[in-house]
Amino acid sequence: MMKKILFVFLLCFINMSAQDKFTIGGTIKDSASGETLIGVNIIDKDNYQGTVTNEYGFYSLTLSKGTHNIEISYIGYNTISKKIDINKNKTLNFSLSENVESLEEVVLTSTSEKVSIQKAEMSVNKMKVQTIKEIPAILGEVDVLKSITTLPGVTTAGEGQSGFNVRGGAADQNLVILDEATLFNTSHLFGFFSVINADAIKSLKLYKGGIPAKYGGRISSVLEIHQKDGNKYSFHGNGGIGSISSRLTLEGPIVKNKVSFFLSGRRSYADLFFPIVMPDNDNTAYFYDLNTKVNWEVDDKNKLYLSGYFGKDVFSLSNSFINNYGNAVGNIRWNHVFNNQLFSNLSLIYSKYYYGLELDFVGFKWNSGLQNVNLKYDLKQYFNDNLSIEYGLNTIFHEFNPGKIEPNRDDSGIEEDQLAKKYAIETGIYIDVDQKLNNKIDLRYGLRLTGFSRMGEKNKNIYDGSPVAYDENLKIYEQSTPIGQKNYSISEFMKTYINLEPRFSIAYSLNNNSSIKASYQRMAQYLHLISNTQSPSPLDIWTPSGEHIKPQLSDQIAFGYNKDFNNKYSLTAEVFGKTVKNRLDYIDGADLIAQEAIESVVLSGKSRAYGLELLLKKETGKITGWISYTLSRSEQQTKGRTPSEIGINNGKWYATGYDKTHDISLLTSYKASKSWSFNSNFTLQTGQPITYPTGSYEYLNSNIPNYGLRNTFRLPMYHRLDVSATYKPKKYKTKKFKGEWVFSVYNIYNRNNWSSILFTQDSEIGINKTERLSIFGIIPSVTFNFKF
Repeated sequence: MMKKILFVFLLCFINMSAQDKFTIGGTIKDSASGETLIGVNIIDKDNYQGTVTNEYGFYSLTLSKGTHNIEISYIGYNTISKKIDINKNKTLNFSLSENVESLEEVVLTSTSEKVSIQKAEMSVNKMKVQTIKEIPAILGEVDVLKSITTLPGVTTAGEGQSGFNVRGGAADQNLVILDEATLFNTSHLFGFFSVINADAIKSLKLYKGGIPAKYGGRISSVLEIHQKDGNKYSFHGNGGIGSISSRLTLEGPIVKNKVSFFLSGRRSYADLFFPIVMPDNDNTAYFYDLNTKVNWEVDDKNKLYLSGYFGKDVFSLSNSFINNYGNAVGNIRWNHVFNNQLFSNLSLIYSKYYYGLELDFVGFKWNSGLQNVNLKYDLKQYFNDNLSIEYGLNTIFHEFNPGKIEPNRDDSGIEEDQLAKKYAIETGIYIDVDQKLNNKIDLRYGLRLTGFSRMGEKNKNIYDGSPVAYDENLKIYEQSTPIGQKNYSISEFMKTYINLEPRFSIAYSLNNNSSIKASYQRMAQYLHLISNTQSPSPLDIWTPSGEHIKPQLSDQIAFGYNKDFNNKYSLTAEVFGKTVKNRLDYIDGADLIAQEAIESVVLSGKSRAYGLELLLKKETGKITGWISYTLSRSEQQTKGRTPSEIGINNGKWYATGYDKTHDISLLTSYKASKSWSFNSNFTLQTGQPITYPTGSYEYLNSNIPNYGLRNTFRLPMYHRLDVSATYKPKKYKTKKFKGEWVFSVYNIYNRNNWSSILFTQDSEIGINKTERLSIFGIIPSVTFNFKF
């Protein structure tokens, strides 16, 4: 029945298109490198109809028969104006050249990344790589993920902590995709730096709401990152030498005009100096990244891409404690253009996250992780300038390795043990419609149908009731004792969930410079990150939904106002509200490490978030930048399952560990001359929630702190100012080799921001005491960037 309705729907719109209309389509590239350009504007100047290129540089524009004045424009490039005679469908490819004469001015205005005011695309932020590189960073290490926290509605759990939070959601509720492959861990050195090398990035787009139906699997946000394709015409390179790491990028043609490669590597090198400053010390700590891509333009209608990312962290203390973790992803894609109105992309994707730990003094090593294989097929049909439909399907096979422990030496007393692996299949099918009703109203609506099946597992615990027991006398939750175990074959489906996920966005144009927007979305998340810390750590456990753990379901609504002031300033204001069902909460005293029965230490609750976001940008002039402000609240609640149970925090709402009432970011960029530019970033936010002990008691001659309700206290307010100066020597102006020096100071007024408070005991007098932990003070750095 649904297929019939859809067919009639499409047929009606197709018949509405007049026969005297024709379609032009093609690809738009950088004339110097052959790199496809995302988000290029193609406008019919006669009637102000237009479109933009998709993530692969493809566009489609339907016009009436006759002569049209077409304009192709993109920030930082020379605009092409072309008169075209339309009397049939045509394939027209364009190449844009960089605007060298006004390049310095363009860099200043590159913050003009706002989504079209008239489009029904809401709660979306785009950031140019150049903008990201201008934001001062710790030790001069450009950090893509830290950069997006300057946007409204995006925060981090704390300094030196991994992940990011969007609109009051947890870090595991963000889908981070690099060339369509999922990254499960996004940080290096336990949260100090991100795994995204800015030199390898072509574009970045963050969806906080109004998420298109093509995306699923997470309920807070989607961070879509595309790697560069590689120069098709000539060999080039760029890199940098910094205080903590160095990087090098190489790109060029394998077969000129046909096949290109891209290779970008980065490595920290603090460990190389350990033998110098500590000759008798075997400690080491480093990370590395490798981004790679091969791009083959088979013909005008077919392109093949092979891309990958490999990253690893290694931390070792005299070989007695060795910790390593990292990501490995790969993707092979086939772009096919059926005609000027139908574009397709077929992808086979592999993602893996692994974690290893070796403790020599205990005599064991531990390995865990997860991996998946994803097959997806997406198509986009451009019917006319007022209607386009995107549809597709994907299937993901998940494998979870909770952990394998084995001895690392002959005299170890540890016995080898493999915790039962878990398997699941996640499927999705979607349709997404982009429709312009008239000059005032633009719509985007869609539907995603998802299914998740938990597959067979060995040694599956069987319980007489709930996996979590409740002691009525002590008023505490504890693990239930299984009454037995059962083995399922991998071909058996133990539990299946099916969810419908509708999406809807609307924009109403008040005039050419302002609009109001609204959106609604429902999303389902079948994977859970179990953590009892404020932010994700490598030891945290990913687990699939199943018999005892239900998928998270989120509903979000948002309303917004957009205003452009003479192409000089822009204002975006949005309010949002979000609810989440089946949000997991750990019981008091939960032990997550090597936990084989994760269902026995968690309870199902709910969460909610709501707030106001403001973003004011200055787009032109010598001084540019933006100020963002977020006023929000993020809470969760886990009630008792029966009237006699107390739940978590007595069943009351309490602040999540990433709740930030106020969050302000102020970024400025000042272009003093052709050689000097200055940038600053000021951040101020409410301190993160924390749990304090409210008393203590004596036990076996020890003073034991008694903790109160969760997250009822807060750390002091967090704030800091970072500054940087970039110097481009004149001697590099006319040479093929170009360089620049970046001088930066992180936390210039040396603010001691608390990242946590430790509650310890004084061994001499036996009294509890507090220790405030502050990670970063003032940190100066120097980086030399170059390209050739």
